[in-house]
Parts: sequence; C-alpha cells; structure tokens
Amino acid sequence: MKSLNKIEIKVILKILQYISILFLACYSPYSLANDWTSPNTVIIVGGDYNFPPYEFIDAEGNPTGYNIDITKAIAKVMGMKVEIVLDNWDTMREGLNKGSINILQGMTITPERQLSLSFSPPHAKVQQSVFARTNSKAPRNLDDLKGKEIIVQNLGSMHDYLLQNDVNAKIIPVPTHEDALRLLSSGKHDYAIVANLPGLYLGKELGLSNINVVAKPFTARGYGYAVTKGNEDLLAQFNEGFAILQNTGQQQEIYDKWLGLLEKDPYAYWKPIGMVAGGLSIIMLLALGVTFIWNRTLRTQVNKRTNELHLQQQQLIQADKMSSLGILVSGVAHEINNPTGLLLLNLPVLKESWHDSQEILEEHYKKHGDFTFAGLKYSRLRDDIPLMIEEMHEGAKKIKNIVEDLKDFTRHDSAQDEIINLNEVVAAAIRLVENTIRKSTYHFSVDYAKNLPPLNASSQRIEQVIINLILNACQALSSHHEKVNIKTQHNLKDKTVELVVSDTGCGIATENINRLTDPFFTTKRELGGTGLGLSVSASIIQAHNGKLVYESEINKGTIVTLTLPVKNKP
Repeated sequence: MKSLNKIEIKVILKILQYISILFLACYSPYSLANDWTSPNTVIIVGGDYNFPPYEFIDAEGNPTGYNIDITKAIAKVMGMKVEIVLDNWDTMREGLNKGSINILQGMTITPERQLSLSFSPPHAKVQQSVFARTNSKAPRNLDDLKGKEIIVQNLGSMHDYLLQNDVNAKIIPVPTHEDALRLLSSGKHDYAIVANLPGLYLGKELGLSNINVVAKPFTARGYGYAVTKGNEDLLAQFNEGFAILQNTGQQQEIYDKWLGLLEKDPYAYWKPIGMVAGGLSIIMLLALGVTFIWNRTLRTQVNKRTNELHLQQQQLIQADKMSSLGILVSGVAHEINNPTGLLLLNLPVLKESWHDSQEILEEHYKKHGDFTFAGLKYSRLRDDIPLMIEEMHEGAKKIKNIVEDLKDFTRHDSAQDEIINLNEVVAAAIRLVENTIRKSTYHFSVDYAKNLPPLNASSQRIEQVIINLILNACQALSSHHEKVNIKTQHNLKDKTVELVVSDTGCGIATENINRLTDPFFTTKRELGGTGLGLSVSASIIQAHNGKLVYESEINKGTIVTLTLPVKNKP
C-alpha cells in the first residue's frame, strides 16, 4: 500500500475536523434546544399560578389572565410552539435559573435583577402597595416600617427590595399574594406589601373586608418577559411578537379585557372635564329638585279639593311624577353620559401617561431636588394626584350609576308575560346577596310556602325588588345578633301571593314612612345611598299591579309586605 505523504495526511485530518464540527452542530442536544426559530422547538413559558389578573389558574384548572393571552397571541403571530407552566413563584424563578423554564412571561424589572437576567420592554406596569388591617396606622415612609413584621411574596420584587435595602423590619416570606393577604386579615403581623392590582383583586374575591391599601411608597415599575443571560435570541422573538401586537391593536384589546375594567387606583388627572361633569350633575339635581317641588305643590292642591278621592289622586300624582321624570331623564341623560363617558374612557390612557412620566420626574427630583409642576411642588403632587384622580373616577362612576338608576325609575317595563314561581325568584335573589347576608347577621331565616300558585310577571324585575328589600333589611341591623326573616304565603281570600321581609333593626321614623318611595330620599346618604332603590322597586311593583306596604317601629324593626296578583287560570 502506498504511504501517505504529510500534505495528504493534513488534508484528511482537516476533512475529519469539518465532519466532526458538522456532526456536533447537527446532533448536539444544545443545538436544537437553542434554535428558538425552529417550528419543532417547544418553548417552556413560566409564571405565577396565583397572581390575578395577570396570570392565575381558573376554576377549571386552566392557565388564564393578561400574561397568558399576551403569550398565546405572540406565539400565534410568530409561529412558535409554547407550553405555559404556572406554579409557585419561587419554583418558577428556580426553574428559570436551572434551565427547566426558558422564559418567564411576567417579572417586575429592577436594576438588581438586570444584573443576572435580561428583560423585554415592559408590557405592563406594576404598583406595589402597603396593605394593613382597618384602623391600623398608615406608614408615612419606609422608615415607619422599622421594627415591623412585613409579609411579602417569597422571592418577589418586594422581598428582593427589602433584603437589599435593609429597612430593619422582620420579613415574613409566603408563597403567594393570597397567602400574604389571608395572613394579614387573620390578625397576624403588621403589614403586607404586595402588587396593588392583584392585592385589590384577591381582597375582593376572598371577601377580606378588614384590610385595605394604606400607602404606596414605591414607584410603579415595568413588568415584562425575563430570560437568563445568554438567551437574548429567545427574548428577541418575544419582543418582535409583542411589537406586532402593539401595532395591530391586539395588545390594547387584551389589556382592556383584563386590566382596563379592574383598575381601582387611576393615576390620571383631568380637572377641567371633572369640573364640567360635576357642574352638569349639580344642574341635573337642581332641575330634578324643581320638578319634585312642583309635584308636591300639585299634590297639596288636589288633596285640598277632593279628600274623598285621596287614593286615586295619589296614583295620578305618581303617574305625573313618573312622566315628568321620564321627559327630564330622556333630555338630560345623554348630555350627562357624554362627558362621563369621556372621563371613564380616557382615564386609563392618562393613567399610563402619568405612570410613564413618574420615572422621569422621580429621576429629575433625585438629581435636582424639588421643583414646580403644574403650579405646585412636585413632592406634594406625586402623593396628591392619585388621591384626587381616585375621587374623580369614583365620582364619574357614581354619576353614571345615578343616570342608569333614573332610567330604570322611568322605564316602562312591559315584559310581564313570563310565568314565574315566587319561591324560585326569592331563592335566586338570596343567592346573589348571600355574602352581604352573612356579613350582616347570624340569624337569617326563610320560610317558603308550599304549593304557591304561579305569577304572571318579569322574574328579573321582581328579583331586583327582592334584592333591594333584603339589602335594606341588612343595612338596618346594628349587630350580627339582630334578625332578618323572609316568608312567602298565599292569600286565598285576595287571590294574591305575598312576600314578607322583616328585620329587628333600627326601624323607620313615622314621618319618613310615606317618603320611602320618593326619589332621592334616603337616610343613608353618608353610606353612599342615592335614594333610588325603593323608588325603582315601587315603580316595578306598580307596573305589575301589586303593592308594597311598610310597617315599622323605631328600635324594634321593620316589616315590608310585597303583594302580587295570582295568574288567572285559562
């Protein structure tokens, strides 16, 4: 055999080297794992299983929330295969570090985390808030947290922050925001520092009425996708997909679906429109007041002339009152709803503007000290503006609710051709207000009459009346030991079906009994009552040819009897 010379040997070795490199590129387990653009690559996306409304497991056991919809939409436009895994947050962070999770779909962006992780541009903003039990002293700043016991989510942004800044507080780490709020509500520890929107969402969902937000000492931070250093190619795929969602409007639709309607703390500021809306509401109330005074004068004149027709005259006056209100509401509601709609529509946009400007303003404040902003010191405005806007937002929603109640009050409901069973409607109403009943009394009872005859009525409207009566009974109680009782019965003599709602609460003064169905009359104005609930209820029952009768005694309780005619047999 002919021996190979040195040049031939070098050529053969070079060819073998190229073959080895090609083999490693094709068959190395790392090559496919890092080829994020391959249609066969499955990207494992991690998240927190209990961080609503951003990401959580729903009642059916499926991942859902804002982050979930964003991730699925990005995967669709980019042609990627993703598998979404939700678990405890500390498990997810450990999984990202070890490589079992490729990317986290929602993580608060902080300078400390950016040392070891790479982040996408934020797809949302997260505000951290201090929650405390009712009547607890609110911390004015971080110095007030010294010596306190603070509950935080384990390995969450606030856990990282408190450890790195050493505020001399005892840190109590727990797996989820829900665990933090439950622990605080049970009377343990001093404060819980959690994300504002998930905290409010979970507090309402769990019925934790003894805790609330008392301070917001932390600047809102960006919230986006996160990968470990070296996986920037994967991050670039998600960044490109998110940019497409923004440009096509899909991201805004997903944002509005999950976050737009749930936000409780708006940070926008639009004083001129707020003043206009407030002025229009005052004009509307004044106009209604003039109408009611005119109606009262008319009622007095009619009563003086024909006492023997008192009952018929009262009915005519009520009909005239309804007619006047109907004309007024139809003319004013549209004008009121327009500016109110502008407020409710634009506040989320302005909120984002305020959030985005906060970082710039804070940076300027730290570098140059206090400065004048909108004619006032910035150090004051940054705390006052959220409170002012919250009041405006609540006012706008209240104006909208009042207009809707007025529409209900004047609406002629002709949907009474439904055959209903009063017991079933009462049961449905109780289910809707069950939480309020539990919070109001330990002694609630229902006595359903057997074999009630059917009624020809609108189940939805009658249910609305029953709910109003139950809520009023609950609100009349001063302690959990007072009682509320509901009873249905068949009056064979009058051919009617009756509902009796009784309570042992504070009772109603004699001079107020005849005013209960007057629009805007309420003894609970300081608690947010508008005085339209019983007015609407009275108009509904009148339209059904029924009656509402009130009997009450101060400090002994109230009995309300609702009477409806039985359906005639064919």
